Amino acid sequence: MHHDEQIRILKVLMHQLDTDTNIDAGGQRKNPSWVYTCPDHAKKEWDLFFRKHPQVIGLSADLPENGSFVTLEDFGIPLLATRDPEGRFRAFANICRHRNTIVEGEKCGTKRNFVCPFHAWVYSSSGELVSLPKPSHFGEIDRSQRGLIEYPAVEKYGFLWVHPVRGAELDVDALLGGLAPEWDSWGFDDMKLVGSDTFDMPLNWKLATDTFGETYHFNSLHKNTLANGFYGNVQGYDVYGRNHRMMLCTKGIDALRDLPESEWRVTEGASPNYYLFPNVQVNMGPHSTTILVRIYPHPEDVGRSISRIGFYAPKGIAAEAAASLKMSTHFFASVIRDEDYRAGASSQVGANSGATDHVIFGRNEPALHHYHNTFREALGMEPLPLLPG
Repeated sequence: MHHDEQIRILKVLMHQLDTDTNIDAGGQRKNPSWVYTCPDHAKKEWDLFFRKHPQVIGLSADLPENGSFVTLEDFGIPLLATRDPEGRFRAFANICRHRNTIVEGEKCGTKRNFVCPFHAWVYSSSGELVSLPKPSHFGEIDRSQRGLIEYPAVEKYGFLWVHPVRGAELDVDALLGGLAPEWDSWGFDDMKLVGSDTFDMPLNWKLATDTFGETYHFNSLHKNTLANGFYGNVQGYDVYGRNHRMMLCTKGIDALRDLPESEWRVTEGASPNYYLFPNVQVNMGPHSTTILVRIYPHPEDVGRSISRIGFYAPKGIAAEAAASLKMSTHFFASVIRDEDYRAGASSQVGANSGATDHVIFGRNEPALHHYHNTFREALGMEPLPLLPG
């Protein structure tokens, strides 16, 4: 991030603190409760946002060396992502071309070849069918036509992107919507994975996403956790197409007031939080440490979601800083899972009851306005009207 932009953001946050103001969305919006409960609506979201839209599956650090692999099934396709012998990121259906058996059962690791457990057909990390037992018994087969099914995959700015539609275009810069120069400045391509977690919780995926969209709740829900280090109801907010950047105000900002602006660094007074449509949160911490959150709906339960979390640190970070980040995984779980998501699960109970027909997004919650109007636009729905208030 350019230093002039860092200074601008920090001045915005200082002004809000000094004047007891906040970012202003210009009004309120009512969001119908049924978007969190309707199975038919959930099926439309699943099909458009997850089965037909490019997906971030991790950082380059998740495939740290040639032969590395990860498997996942988060958006309907059993996927095998690899780094081939030339170092290229590849993505394949993790399905044997013989009898549709899942080829690789481990979540991650390093392998030269992948062997189907059913009949021992062997595939390389480049997807080719290398061998099969007793080929003279099986019959004639063109191995070049029986490799693993490949999907569009792009590694850029340190992120791994997969399009779940074969042959589809995958333009990362277009997906970032103007964020690319800033994205590149964070050095995501020089990270290492230091921890991971999964939260399987009884709340709609959009309710999980909503919890990342405002700081209005910090002084109440997080009074004993985040409120110790953050100022609640203070934030910076900028939109980049379907994406956004929120700046949470840390109490470290107070110390910057005594320093010349040339020494200001945004991560010493704020926590940059990025949202990538439709389901990704990227939280930046001190020393460019990074938390990646990917939120998925459960395909068969509208009131359930699964969040995949990865914790990353720059490769050259001091050992004690990396250890501190690893310790923060427990803190993150205690805040996001046990406070935010628990509150969201309570909201799910309320929505399921049918007692109220809408929720309301305040003037100080612009990210919630943006999330849901972006979802509606993508689904061909009219935007939520802006109401006075």
